[in-house]
Amino acid sequence: MPIRPQDIVHTGNLELLAKKAIEGFITGFHKSPFHGFSVEFAEHRQYNPGDSTKNIDWKLYGRTDKLYNKQFDEETNLRCQFLIDISPSMQVAQKNELSKLQFAVWATAVFSQILKKQRDASGICFFDESIKDYTKIASSSRHYKELLFKLDTYLSYKTEQKTTNIADALHTIAAQIHRRSMVVLFTDFFEKGRDLEKIFDAIKHLKHNKHEVIVFHTLHHKSEINFDFMNTPMTFEDAETGNQVKLQPADVKQQYVDAVTAYTTNIKSRLNQYKIDYIEADTSDGIEKIVTSFLVKRRRMNR
Repeated sequence: MPIRPQDIVHTGNLELLAKKAIEGFITGFHKSPFHGFSVEFAEHRQYNPGDSTKNIDWKLYGRTDKLYNKQFDEETNLRCQFLIDISPSMQVAQKNELSKLQFAVWATAVFSQILKKQRDASGICFFDESIKDYTKIASSSRHYKELLFKLDTYLSYKTEQKTTNIADALHTIAAQIHRRSMVVLFTDFFEKGRDLEKIFDAIKHLKHNKHEVIVFHTLHHKSEINFDFMNTPMTFEDAETGNQVKLQPADVKQQYVDAVTAYTTNIKSRLNQYKIDYIEADTSDGIEKIVTSFLVKRRRMNR
């Protein structure tokens, strides 16, 4: 049975649902998309009665006639920083569907579960006009629980804040991440003024610092790309400015579609120019469509 939007919003157990989503995703593969985490031998420790026997060095036992356990240091394969736009436009939801913010939170929960399985480190940053919440990047089980707790609080997040500043948030993060990481950005790129040059400059800041960036352009395609509404007079409100306009959707549909297409094409083109992975994330789709993109990016960083 597929996971429904209401399950994600109301279940209160993101970890359980994320595990279920990953199990369902793996089932669709002939071969698991996950690889084991890497470990590095550290030292031998004398075996004591009651210790697990799985790491006994039998070759050493053959040479010395003494039992020793091999001890390992786990290596963190990758560090990942999730950036989630929590501005008003991200909170807009269509009936019986996830809002863009809820979709981003859900995707991050699933991706975090993948990272946990791989013993990778992760952290989360929530922002609108400035950074609102931020965690360190770590890989412990306790840290993973803290990430899920924070994610859960943003499933029902509402704010009166009317502005977004993607560029400032990215510059701040770029200055705070001191080790090469994968940076995953969820945003709809809707902000007052739509100053893409500032956003691109901030993304270049991340690339200059040797981080790998993947952008999930998070939109509800039916309404925000195709402008598919009933042909009756409707009032539309800009979530970022509060401006309202009453109109007949059919009268402006083509003009709207042309403008949005040009805007998104420009974003995609510029990100490709900077070798940034650009992924269209339609909130009406299941999470499976974007999991593969995340896994491909992760593998690429581990080569």
